[in-house]
Amino acid sequence: MAHQDSRGLPLSTTSDIAAARYREGVDLLLSAWPGAAEVLDAAIAADPDFALAHAARARLHAMRAEAAQAKALAATAQEKVLARGTERERSHVAAVALAVNGRSAEALDAALAHADTWPRDALILSLPLGAFGLFAFSGMADHDQARVDLCERHAGHYEADDWWFQTYLGWSHAENGNVVHGRALAERGFGLRRQNANAAHAVSHAMYEGGAAGEAEALIEDWLPGYDRSGILHGHIAWHSALGALERGDAERALAIYAAKIQPSATLGMPVNVVSDTASFLWRLGAYGHTVPARLWEEARAYSGRYFQSAGFAFADVHMAILAAAGDDGAAVEQRAEALMALVERGALPAGPVVPAVCRAALAFAREDYAGCVRLLEPAAHEVVRIGGSGAQREMVEDMLLLSLMRSGEVAKAHALLDRRLHRRPSGRDARWRAQLAA
Repeated sequence: MAHQDSRGLPLSTTSDIAAARYREGVDLLLSAWPGAAEVLDAAIAADPDFALAHAARARLHAMRAEAAQAKALAATAQEKVLARGTERERSHVAAVALAVNGRSAEALDAALAHADTWPRDALILSLPLGAFGLFAFSGMADHDQARVDLCERHAGHYEADDWWFQTYLGWSHAENGNVVHGRALAERGFGLRRQNANAAHAVSHAMYEGGAAGEAEALIEDWLPGYDRSGILHGHIAWHSALGALERGDAERALAIYAAKIQPSATLGMPVNVVSDTASFLWRLGAYGHTVPARLWEEARAYSGRYFQSAGFAFADVHMAILAAAGDDGAAVEQRAEALMALVERGALPAGPVVPAVCRAALAFAREDYAGCVRLLEPAAHEVVRIGGSGAQREMVEDMLLLSLMRSGEVAKAHALLDRRLHRRPSGRDARWRAQLAA
């Protein structure tokens, strides 16, 4: 009998060891669990001509922002699959190679077409999903809905006990506003495989979006000690816990979590997570009225200097601007904003002019030019979703607008924004701000 992957799709390898290690490695990859690299390396060692193992390893390198290694392995996979690969495997490798080489729009098209033919190829179906997936970083304004539509279109091909699919189906619904249903699905996925960082992440997101930040804190406190620090989501999941502490006004607890698990010297996470988590946490800490030690900003800026120096990755651009603005480096912010506007004018920035607007607004906020921040953010507020990431991550920009409205005397507009937020979910932070407005 031919070897199969974890979801019954045939594999071209004839090696029992390569097939077994590949199944294990992909499941570790899909659960963001440590050990995937070593297991996939074992698959490659057992069968050096097994293209899918090289492609999965390339995907792992790409997630770590190890571009040279990712591209080299993707090229190897393309070479191997031509010599020995099925039609499905050739399509699989092509989609991974496009993603690894930064051809995101083509990769999204390839992944969607592949999923229509082979919907149970979970690694390829995973590419458009999640807060950092191809949909989220496509510049689309409706990427939350697009993830739901994609999952629902293929839901019939997955069993109710498929831990990976239930997790992402739930995450997609929760991010798209169907929080109760999404949480139930994500919790089902989590229950099926607790050694799954993506599930812990999805459930904590759903809890946060449902106004249960305290439950998310408790879940993370219980679960995170069993997730090795080398796991790529270790620091980011701790970031959610730190946000919960800030929501309660417990800055001391939030800072302790940051120091132990989130700051660059404490985490082994993906660079995009480290840059965004440090920038957004420190910004929130200061914006919410707490003291931010200067050394923490300095450490975050030193780390970020190794990544995302070129403009064009909208989500990273916003957080790089926040780091620069915190150091009052107006020249760096304006240089990035001008580069982004040049991309907009060439039609080369899918997220559009909202990105340079948020960058410039971050500088205005840092300089306490709250009226200027409002002028920049208010017209662009409905477009912020285009920068990608999750609702919890983008909420920082809405907080920036709300605080600027409050501090520039736009009381009626601030109340209106608070009312809209209350309709979405209750927040202790918003209750405190409403009390300030009423005082």
